[in-house]
Amino acid sequence: MRKTRLEELTIKHNFMFGAVMIDPENCKGFLERVLQIKIDHVEVSLEKSIVYHPEYKGVRLDVYAKDERNTRYNVEMQVLRRAALGKRSRYYQSQMDMEILLAGSEYEDLPDSYVIFVCDFDPFGKKKYVYTFQTQCRESEETELEDGRNILFLSTHGENESEVSKELVSFLKFVKADLQGSEEDFHDVYVKRLQEFIHHVKENRKMEERFMVFEEMLRDERKEGRKDALHQIVMKMFLQGFDDEKIMEICEISKEELESYKQEK
Repeated sequence: MRKTRLEELTIKHNFMFGAVMIDPENCKGFLERVLQIKIDHVEVSLEKSIVYHPEYKGVRLDVYAKDERNTRYNVEMQVLRRAALGKRSRYYQSQMDMEILLAGSEYEDLPDSYVIFVCDFDPFGKKKYVYTFQTQCRESEETELEDGRNILFLSTHGENESEVSKELVSFLKFVKADLQGSEEDFHDVYVKRLQEFIHHVKENRKMEERFMVFEEMLRDERKEGRKDALHQIVMKMFLQGFDDEKIMEICEISKEELESYKQEK
């Protein structure tokens, strides 16, 4: 399988998106366009970034930040449609809350939080550029829970340009573009800044090395995931009474591998 090269990446690749958004000004500009608010400054958590820590045990694909009001943000690029994106957003929300509580904060001190997915597809099929979810009462829609949680799904396949800012539309069109298209003029100062930043990333030797490590770690995680899945299948067949020969034939494993799986149960 041919390996992807750093110079072939656009911002929609998780590594490049992370490399771009760990820059505070880039992240701030993104959040301001998405949320239509003014932010003085943001702090991006570098210790949680695979871009800066190639020895990180497990690949993080999200960007974690906070602003001057202590509002927390978790942002992730989504290129492939995944099942249970809603549950994934719930996980990220709970992770942010738990981290703050473990640091000694009380429930009433929990800050507002935003989980933002940038999707290169339409997650709900309604042709919107932005889908915003907050907690409301079903019996009284004007009654809000005011728990501070906000979940947003951005879509590069929106068609409601009159309902969102032109700056956000320009950014999402930039995300949607292929390599050649991403070099075009989007007539947007922020997008121009991102284009120049990406050029610098691609010319940085250390970033190239980190990308190679990133790709290797992803491959290792996929292999480990396949191994875990196979282990579950083997044990299910064993518990259902399949004999060893049939398990080895169907799962294409050796006698030694089968015995190893049995010992791990």
